[in-house]
Amino acid sequence: MILDYTGENRMFRTFVAGALRAGALAIVLAGFSGAAFAQQPSSGNVKLGREIVEASGATRAFEGVVPSIIQQTANIFTQQNPDLQKEIIASLKVLASDFEKRKVEVADIVARVYATRFSEAELNEILTFYRSPTGKKFVVQLPTILEESYAKAQEWGGKLSEEIVVKLRAEMKKKGHTI
Repeated sequence: MILDYTGENRMFRTFVAGALRAGALAIVLAGFSGAAFAQQPSSGNVKLGREIVEASGATRAFEGVVPSIIQQTANIFTQQNPDLQKEIIASLKVLASDFEKRKVEVADIVARVYATRFSEAELNEILTFYRSPTGKKFVVQLPTILEESYAKAQEWGGKLSEEIVVKLRAEMKKKGHTI
């Protein structure tokens, strides 16, 4: 869990998983900006929101949130106190189980965001989709789709960057500059 980075493939999967978690948290935080001013959702809508969070597989996106925060804390405190690295990591491992239990709070937060953004009818439609064969397949395939999309977007971005450099150099050469 803590300081467990072995192999390039694991690092890539860890990075992608982190990006997915960050994206999920960004969605949650973006929802807060308007949710604070939105009407308070009914308990029934919050329950539907929670069911959507479960059915959509969003809870898996939050699996690594607590370990990531613990890892960040370990990094910060071991940088400030390198001589205490072993003790800091040991202490965080002891505390991790207490904080791991709190990851359900994120799911509850997301459920409330759903409940403030959608009507009961819309929440039921969303839940129906996620419970359908296509919705279930979507949930299973989404991590692979996102990972593949990320890799292809990186490749595309690299090619685009090369094209921009070539075009910029040509434009600058027309102006008498070599870059």
